[in-house]
Amino acid sequence: MKVIIAPDSFKESLSALAVANAIEEGFRQVFPNARFVKVPVADGGEGTVQALIDATGGTLRNLDVVGPAGSTVRAAYGLSAQTGLAVIEMAAASGLELVPPAQRDPRSTTSYGTGQLIRDALNAGARRFVIGVGGSATNDGGAGMLQALGVRLLDATGVDIDRGGAALARLARIDVSRLDARIGACQIDVACDVTNPLVGPLGASAVFGPQKGATPEMVRQLDQCLQRLSEVLQRDLGEDVAGVPGAGAAGGLGAALLAVLGGRLRPGCEVVMDAINLEAVLDGADLVVTGEGRTDGQTVYGKAPIGVARVAARCGVPVIALSGCLTPDSAAVHEHGIAAVFSAVRRPCTVEEALRDAAVNVRSAAYNVASALSLGMRIEASRRARPGIQATDTRLPARP
Repeated sequence: MKVIIAPDSFKESLSALAVANAIEEGFRQVFPNARFVKVPVADGGEGTVQALIDATGGTLRNLDVVGPAGSTVRAAYGLSAQTGLAVIEMAAASGLELVPPAQRDPRSTTSYGTGQLIRDALNAGARRFVIGVGGSATNDGGAGMLQALGVRLLDATGVDIDRGGAALARLARIDVSRLDARIGACQIDVACDVTNPLVGPLGASAVFGPQKGATPEMVRQLDQCLQRLSEVLQRDLGEDVAGVPGAGAAGGLGAALLAVLGGRLRPGCEVVMDAINLEAVLDGADLVVTGEGRTDGQTVYGKAPIGVARVAARCGVPVIALSGCLTPDSAAVHEHGIAAVFSAVRRPCTVEEALRDAAVNVRSAAYNVASALSLGMRIEASRRARPGIQATDTRLPARP
């Protein structure tokens, strides 16, 4: 029997790989001769770097970069030398958590450090990129990232503009002649689960600016600056990205990735499943076990277990989920390819106790799930052995 174990992390307690290890330990007690293939997954948000380097045998690279407020920060990204894949969470270099609340000002924060991570990955041989764009502190339209990669953003006198979103008011011309030439040979997938355009009432400044420290007046100023960026992008590069869904992600970083680096904005879960080549891993599998810290009604909107289930459905492989906890509306996942879902928590407990005992709970729950599967297999084998008894139709009944 071949079992694919493909869980997301349990936030604040276990990495995706640690969850997979616990599930394998529980299942192996019941099925010692089964073949277990562990594939940690994520949905493109927090934990994506760790999940993908675990799944691809990559390593974590650390370097000093320019942080969002201009000071030096230590940032990390994942690199798989075997596949040439770099996995970057822009928040590692340009994230909101890197700026103390009292110092947050999206007029001056920069995405320059994100560009430095991309450049380091290029130097290390990466030609495939997965870039997660959540949690940014910036509203510079990706200008800083572009500057770090050699793009010149010039004012009317031909002088490079400063870093930060407010500086875009002076933008007169974009010169991409010095853009790192290696970018042209790269595949860049942007894990993006927001659909906000670059500008306007639903744009980067209006929707996300306030949480980055922007006052109403700053929002108006920054929206005008991003509008200026979009106009120059269209005039100089022929790229009209102002209204593209997702262009407003990460303070407009999505627009720069699209218009200048040739990136593709895709649902984060979809990007991750492709990066780990899950469909190929599922070849010949009998069962998939997935899971997450909390399965609820929101899981069906692009969370990792649903991404796993969609791929498994194409391959005709049944899926069960083993999650940290379940909510009353978690049954929604049954309509999206997950045949059964189980909670790892074994007794009434506090959240702190559940987080502390997560590995033990997952291992125990996995053992019980595997035991139930084994019992079903023995019952079916017994039925098959009795003369005149037809094999049971093991398809799940339709939900009432």
